[in-house]
Amino acid sequence: MTSWNETKQIETHLLGTANPGEALLFDAHLLLDNELADKVIAQQKAYEIVKQFGRKQLKQEIEAIQQILFTQPQHIRFSQKIRRLFKKI
Repeated sequence: MTSWNETKQIETHLLGTANPGEALLFDAHLLLDNELADKVIAQQKAYEIVKQFGRKQLKQEIEAIQQILFTQPQHIRFSQKIRRLFKKI
């Protein structure tokens, strides 16, 4: 089981926010402790999943706003301005 302190150390390592001495010490631990290396990989994968989820959520929000701005009658002038702007390019 991973302790909170160990999780925080892994996070500091992954984000690159440790001071040089702490970073060097952690790197040495990584070389000597396969279980710690596995935990670092697992936490890195978890961060990637969270990042991908955030991107997916943001994309959905942008698409919803686009749908509103380009389909609702009260936004037709805005829609026309944007379309003209991109026609010029």
